Parts: sequence; structure tokens; C-alpha cells
Amino acid sequence: MSTKITGKELKATEAIKDYVDKKLERIEKYFDDELDTNVTIKTEKSEQIAEISVKVNSNTYRAVTAHKDLYASIDKDIDILEGQIRKWKTQKDKANKDGSIKQMEIMGTENKQTEIENEIIKTLYYEIKPMTAEDAKLKLQEKPANIFLPFINIETNKVNVIYRIKDGKNYGVVEPEA
Repeated sequence: MSTKITGKELKATEAIKDYVDKKLERIEKYFDDELDTNVTIKTEKSEQIAEISVKVNSNTYRAVTAHKDLYASIDKDIDILEGQIRKWKTQKDKANKDGSIKQMEIMGTENKQTEIENEIIKTLYYEIKPMTAEDAKLKLQEKPANIFLPFINIETNKVNVIYRIKDGKNYGVVEPEA
């Protein structure tokens, strides 16, 4: 890790350099590659300003904070940089994970001889409410994506299923016999 510390209207002492190097170890643990770090410290009015810029490969992370204490300003910058890096790493990991799942799906469609057949592979749960067949038809019309709707028929007190017939205009009802 190469670190360049610049002081504007403020001298970068050995204590400050050691402190910055110690704090940058928190950032260094996230990368295997070489870090290029620029630290600028300066004073404006009564505040000490620390600006830290970390460059890794093509990515640059930057934080600037002002505080009455220079060490507190450096700490705050490190916290900000660590948050930025963690966020970037999480997004990168998600992208890699999504990509691998897509690869698995593609491979799964290619290996059709290993597909499961003649098994129950999905279970859907429906809330069954007491209503008339006409009310069930209206409820099914509210949700055009649904093909069927189970309900308890108020007149018979039995579970029925209303479904759309393939013509898309009419409905059918399934009732138990006994």
C-alpha cells in the first residue's frame, strides 16, 4: 500500500502518519490488490479537515470530513470509506451470485434427462371463504391471472372450485357428488 500524506497549512507529523497507516489497515483488509492512498489534512477556521482518497484498480473511494479534532476527522473518513467499500463488495457479490444462479438454470434446462417426473413439485395455498357460486365468479373476474378459485358453497356447505373455461368467456364449477 502506498500512502501519500499532504498537509496544507498543517504539518503532517510522524504521529499523524502512523495513525493514518494504522487506520488504513481497516481498508486494506478488503483488497488483495495494491492500494494507492492520498491523504490531505488542512485547517479551516477552527476545524481540522481530513480528505482520504483510496484508489484500487479502476475504483476510487473518497471521504472528506471536518472536525475540531484531526484524529476524529480521520476516524470518520475511515468509517465512510469502509461503508462505501462494503456496499460495493455487496453489490459485486450479488451480481456474481445472480449470474451463477442464471448459469445453473441454463445448465438445468440442458440436462432434461435428469428432470423430476410424475412428482408433486409445487403446492399452492388458497384461502377458502364461504360464498355463492355467483360471488365466486365475480371474485375470479377481479383477478384475470387466476384460472380457478376454490370456495365453500353457502347453499351446500361443501368445497367447490370455479374455473375459467378455455374460451375465456364462460366458467365451470366443480362440486363433490355426495
